[in-house]
Amino acid sequence: MDGENELEALSSAASAFAPRIVRGMALPQLLFFTDPARVPDPEAVAERLPQGSAIVFRAFGAADAVEQGRRLRSIATARGLMLLVGAHIGLAEGVGADGVHLPERMAAGLPRMRAEHPRYLITIAAHDLMALKAAERAGADAAVVSPVFPSNSPSAGEPLGLEGLAQLINATTLPVYALGGVRARTVASLAGSGVVGIAAVEALAG
Repeated sequence: MDGENELEALSSAASAFAPRIVRGMALPQLLFFTDPARVPDPEAVAERLPQGSAIVFRAFGAADAVEQGRRLRSIATARGLMLLVGAHIGLAEGVGADGVHLPERMAAGLPRMRAEHPRYLITIAAHDLMALKAAERAGADAAVVSPVFPSNSPSAGEPLGLEGLAQLINATTLPVYALGGVRARTVASLAGSGVVGIAAVEALAG
C-alpha cells in the first residue's frame, strides 16, 4: 500500500473511534509523531492530516526547533489540527502549542505543568502498567501506549499485542492511544479494543 492510501486508511480507521471529551476538549483521534530520522519532511505530512488530528512535534534538540515548530503551528491552525510538543514545555510556549506530550520519566512534573498551563492537553507515554498508573496519578489527559505491534522504532521493546493492550486499558481510567506498528494492515484489529485513537510515525509519511 502506498503512503497516500496508508494515510487514508489510518484516517478512516481513526474517525471510527468513539469521540472522547476530556476537560471540555475533544481528544484528537489520530496523532502524528514527528521524527527527524524517520520522517524528514513533517510539514508535508501535517498538510495531509485530516481535521481534528494532532501533530506531536518532537524536536530532539534541533537547532531550528522554534522555526520548525512555528511552521507546524501555522499548518495546524490552517487545517484545524492540534499541536503538541514533546518533552519541552519551553518550546511548547515558544511556538504557541496546544499542549505537550511527555515521556514516562517526566510524569512527576506533570502537576506543575498543569497548574501553569491549565488549558494544555497533556498526554504521556506509557509502556507498562506501572508507567500507566503513574500517568493516571499525575493527572494526564491521556496515555499513549506502545509498542502495540512490532515497530520500526529503534527504541521499541517487545510488542504488547492486543491482549497486553486490553489489560492496560482495563487497568486505567485514562483514555489510551495505540502506538507502535499501527498501519493499514493492523489498525482494523484495534476496532472495539477500547482505545480512543491511534498514533503513528512513518506510516503517515507516504
